[in-house]
Amino acid sequence: MTNIEILGFTSAFLTTLSFLPQAIQVIKTRDTTSLSLAMYTLFTLGVAFWLAYGLIKQDSAMIVANLITFILATTILSIKIYNEFFAKKDKNRIYS
Repeated sequence: MTNIEILGFTSAFLTTLSFLPQAIQVIKTRDTTSLSLAMYTLFTLGVAFWLAYGLIKQDSAMIVANLITFILATTILSIKIYNEFFAKKDKNRIYS
């Protein structure tokens, strides 16, 4: 493994790891009130494009990091969309 590959995998690992606490919190609590739907939509699309770019370039670090991040971001975005548009609206409900 070259130094460039080590740098790529380290960067990918740290970037993906930084996203994990938010993903775990949303998955556990289903609380998406403080999350912007527009931001998560754009973020998820951006990650999808980075994943496609990594596949085209055949860059393993980019593929692995963006695949994991895409799965987590899609999960959070799905919960946010559900809460915004499909969850039963209840006046006493704390989370949206």
